[in-house]
Amino acid sequence: MTASRVAAWVEENILTPSDVDCATTVMLKILDGKCKMSVLDKEVMMHLYDAVKTRPGERFGDDLHDLIARGQQESDEQLRNFIYEKRVLAETAISRPVMKAFKAFIRQEGLFDGLLEEEAEA
Repeated sequence: MTASRVAAWVEENILTPSDVDCATTVMLKILDGKCKMSVLDKEVMMHLYDAVKTRPGERFGDDLHDLIARGQQESDEQLRNFIYEKRVLAETAISRPVMKAFKAFIRQEGLFDGLLEEEAEA
């Protein structure tokens, strides 16, 4: 899935500061290596994070965005462990129902629609 398609989806849908926090938390999970999503789903979520990272979150700010940027550039075990710790704290700050609602929203509003077809065409 292209970054431009995800960016267009973001422009067509209303994302709250809480949604930005959820996308940030998912990105931390991808970077710490504990994410069980498919490769395609991870790609979509990375593009989603990139599209919303400059928007204000409800709980998280530049410190986590700076850490994510660092994690995208470096990949040593010490950094992954630090990202893991921050991700666990982030997940604790966001209730399960909020995260579940975010995941349901992005699926219901079509963020992942056509994903397999698009991959097959590539």
